[in-house]
Amino acid sequence: MGFCFAEWIDGARRRRRSRGRGSAVRTHLRGPVAGCTMDFIFQLLFTPLPTPAIVSLLALAAATLFYLHSRPSPIRTPVDLNRQTLGVKDGARKTALLEDNNNLMSYFYSDAKTLYEVFQRGLRVSGNGPCLGYRKPGRPYQWLKYKQVSDRAEHLGSALLHKGLKPNSETFIGIFAQNRPEWIIGELACYTYSMVAVPLYDTLGPEALVFIIDRAEISTVLCDNQKKAETLLQNREKGQTPVLKTIVIMDTFDLELVNRGAKCEVDIVSLQDMEALGKSNLQKPIPPKPEDLSIICFTSGTTGNPKGAMLTHENVVSDAAGVLKSIESSIVPCTQDVSISFLPLAHMFERVVQTALYGAGGRVGFFQGDIRLLPDDMKTLQPTVFPVVPRLLNRVYDKVQSGAKSPVKKWLLNFAVERKLAEVKDGIIRNNSLWDKLIFHKVQETLGGRVRLMVTGAAPISPSVLNFLRAALGCQIFEAYGQTECTAGCTFTMPGDATSGHVGVPMPCNFVKLVDVEEMNYFASNGEGEVCIKGRNVFKGYLKDPEKTQEALDNDGWLHTGDIGKWLPSGVLKIIDRKKNIFKLAQGEYIAPEKIENVYVRSEPVAQVFVHGDSLQSCLVAIVVPDPDVLPGFAKRLGCQGSIEELCKNNEVKKAVIADMTKLGREAGLKSFEQVKDVYLHPEQFTIENGLLTPTLKAKRAELKALFQQQIDKLYANIQ
Repeated sequence: MGFCFAEWIDGARRRRRSRGRGSAVRTHLRGPVAGCTMDFIFQLLFTPLPTPAIVSLLALAAATLFYLHSRPSPIRTPVDLNRQTLGVKDGARKTALLEDNNNLMSYFYSDAKTLYEVFQRGLRVSGNGPCLGYRKPGRPYQWLKYKQVSDRAEHLGSALLHKGLKPNSETFIGIFAQNRPEWIIGELACYTYSMVAVPLYDTLGPEALVFIIDRAEISTVLCDNQKKAETLLQNREKGQTPVLKTIVIMDTFDLELVNRGAKCEVDIVSLQDMEALGKSNLQKPIPPKPEDLSIICFTSGTTGNPKGAMLTHENVVSDAAGVLKSIESSIVPCTQDVSISFLPLAHMFERVVQTALYGAGGRVGFFQGDIRLLPDDMKTLQPTVFPVVPRLLNRVYDKVQSGAKSPVKKWLLNFAVERKLAEVKDGIIRNNSLWDKLIFHKVQETLGGRVRLMVTGAAPISPSVLNFLRAALGCQIFEAYGQTECTAGCTFTMPGDATSGHVGVPMPCNFVKLVDVEEMNYFASNGEGEVCIKGRNVFKGYLKDPEKTQEALDNDGWLHTGDIGKWLPSGVLKIIDRKKNIFKLAQGEYIAPEKIENVYVRSEPVAQVFVHGDSLQSCLVAIVVPDPDVLPGFAKRLGCQGSIEELCKNNEVKKAVIADMTKLGREAGLKSFEQVKDVYLHPEQFTIENGLLTPTLKAKRAELKALFQQQIDKLYANIQ
């Protein structure tokens, strides 16, 4: 058996030359495989060696050839990922995208500097293509074209003027509706005639609605249905909101509602009739200027009355421009892009995403209004752009993980994630690899199968979840951070940056700096402090509330966010704490509960957690809502069974949950006084509907404390 592999190769070459095949065939194969690799493959292809070992080598070589030829090029990173930010004066930083100057972006397209111009640009570049999509159950999407939307907005706006409203930035129009095409038509009607849109949403509660209508002096509200109109009329009938004069309803309604409105001097009219009125009394558009107010977005807040953030056209357009500039090296939105709209239009995250789509002539399809039907809407619409919040991504992650029930399936899933994540770290983003076809195609199809861009924001996302989804979904996933007062986003992750656990770099429309928070031992000299923002996207203040405005904006125009950030070595920002909601324990230690909650929520059996403490106590306790999909299996490993309610009362289950939370706390570096000493397991989730979460899914701490005061007192009594 003294076979010499080198001699076999040499003989194969001679045989190949005598047949005269090699050069003719080789001319068709060029690219990443060449030289000795190519020669080796041809030896295998044209030499008759029937042994099993050679068959295996042949298969390996063919697979390697296919892999190298099918593997896409890495995405282009616009900056050095090890140096993503640059210093400017006063300790502030800017994105490295602005390396040559400090000129912050106000717009992305020179012909689109206001929201009105953005939409008109979309009309032009799309060639009057599809714009707004909607569907009925079990039916395909129907589309309104750009010109239809623009015309209907002019008709509605003209009707508002005909009824006596003034075309200026002191005229506020309320929009009280779920996401749908008419929401956008109503908003665009405002912008066409320099008026201001004021979103309303019922999760704020009736008292907040009254407060907003009175504070903004809203005389006209656009409602989607009779129920919301009745809510407004009930307040009016009580002698509240005297400024309200007209309610425009998008859906059909009972004629009795007109009589009811007349009794309290409120005109009830259909949107269809308003558009017909405006068409008969058409007014020429009176477009706004960039510095004019565009929208007043009332933030729900966790306590007190809502605050109306005043945002100009430049604020919104610059924020969208910052996103587009950040991603343009790898993704350029176009007329073929489609986004699904299910996040509330009353919040600026969704507004900025849609602004970016309209400027490129893209399309927006609306969900049916029921979040349970979102998967069906996704499959039907097949969006390419998917704005999302971590809460939904966590569900996707949990569903995939729970589907791998056997050890073999779990191992295979983890191995596939590792292989795909290795590609992502090399800048390779694709959904056509072997692992996609074998493992990930099902989860990709649940999102429609065409998503190429996802943006997650509004709350932190777990690094493990983000890493998994970047591997599994085969699309670019960016994380954004910001708040209403800076329009939506102020930082954004860079294309090609596959690291997680941070929120990226300042957007090209703003600077970011960190300032000392002495009472929490955070100092800018250590690269830590309160996150402050200055730029084109920073709001003008709160409507008729100079005191709150002064708390948010300092004399130099810096917006103080209340979040604690840390600059990482690569120049990216990590949010590590929260300045607000801090309290002292009895021994004088400061506690930031939201930081602790963000650690504990990563516990497998924990879905939600509310950490509580006060200056009369020396330790912390928590209310924990277990994950209903995970808890039964978690309890079974302890030998416990029963309903969710029964398991929540089981002391062994509670001890195991506390142990898992404490372990995570130690791993995250929580100090002993930051660890909770006891918990109460609550079987029902905190939701917007039950008043325990804000519409942006932040905990309403005052409401949670009031609801669970009895349980909190009992926990402390047991500890003592």
